[in-house]
Amino acid sequence: MNLARMALALLFTIGLSSLSAASTTTKVWTDPNDGSLPNDFKFQGEYAATGVGVQVIALGKGAFQAVVYQGGLPGSGWTGDARSLMSGQLKKKKVTFQAAEGPRSYLAAQPESFSATQQFPPKGHIAISGSINRRGRSMTLMLPDGTSLALKKVIRESATLNLAPSENATILFDGQDTQSFSGGRLDQETKLLNTDGNDIRTRQSYQSYRMHLEFMLPFRPEARGQGRGNSGFYQVDHYEVQILDSFGLEGLDNECGGVYTKASPKTNMCFPPLQWQTYDVVFRNAVRDGDHKISNAQITLYHNGVLIHDNLEITGTTGGSRPGPEGTPGPIKLQGHGNPLQFRNIWIAEINP
Repeated sequence: MNLARMALALLFTIGLSSLSAASTTTKVWTDPNDGSLPNDFKFQGEYAATGVGVQVIALGKGAFQAVVYQGGLPGSGWTGDARSLMSGQLKKKKVTFQAAEGPRSYLAAQPESFSATQQFPPKGHIAISGSINRRGRSMTLMLPDGTSLALKKVIRESATLNLAPSENATILFDGQDTQSFSGGRLDQETKLLNTDGNDIRTRQSYQSYRMHLEFMLPFRPEARGQGRGNSGFYQVDHYEVQILDSFGLEGLDNECGGVYTKASPKTNMCFPPLQWQTYDVVFRNAVRDGDHKISNAQITLYHNGVLIHDNLEITGTTGGSRPGPEGTPGPIKLQGHGNPLQFRNIWIAEINP
């Protein structure tokens, strides 16, 4: 499957006010066109030039961290080696970055202590500074030798976005109704399937299948880690593929694309929040002989059109799954976990084990 295609695009016109709190400590937005989005939203996202990519993570209240990738963005040039970190602050409608320094830890609550990499400084880190222009459409990097590099804002789209169902597929959700699910709310205006923080399960159970799913993560810049739009895509309600705003992070087993507690994705392909993303899965359930499991479940998974798990064997169920034994049919679960996730274009085609 081709890598996710990249395209230059303008960002949305953003207001400066904020929405009511989703909890006592953090605020959450679910609509990229919401006029109450903070100005930070305009600057977060991906920037690229030949041989380099940058992911800018919004940390709330005008604070940012930028991850600079040598070679290009993840899934589009980066080899998985060298990265540099910059810390940024929004002042006078412009974001200015300096090389990240000082004591830092992974996903620290305070921006001045936050690191998007488990090891700080990360492998290949060099002292880079920079800035994003007032419109949030371009970035300038200043390299240690004094040269500058111009990057443009990019909004990537998955190669499988809006993928049509295969001929033998069952459409689970196309914006018309929620009859295929127990739980979930159809928003009559947006035609999207909403968790409203609660679990959604298919009414039918499945064994082995190919499935397509599109999801949008909320924007929750002041949250950290599992508080940042946590959800899950459960295969036969036994094996969780994590859904989480882990844009710009390491890509661990408990982050977006990870098989929870079992395997990290080969590449962290998480797009920025409030941007449509895709999962395309081929899942084969575990096999039983009487009371015994004789082979593990297997999963091949593409995240935003990039292969992140290739015939991965899943050695046991993951947390939050149904109590039935492995190898038995089960529903597909979209976890709510108290977070407002949105889904669309969901279909499934059963296959031979």
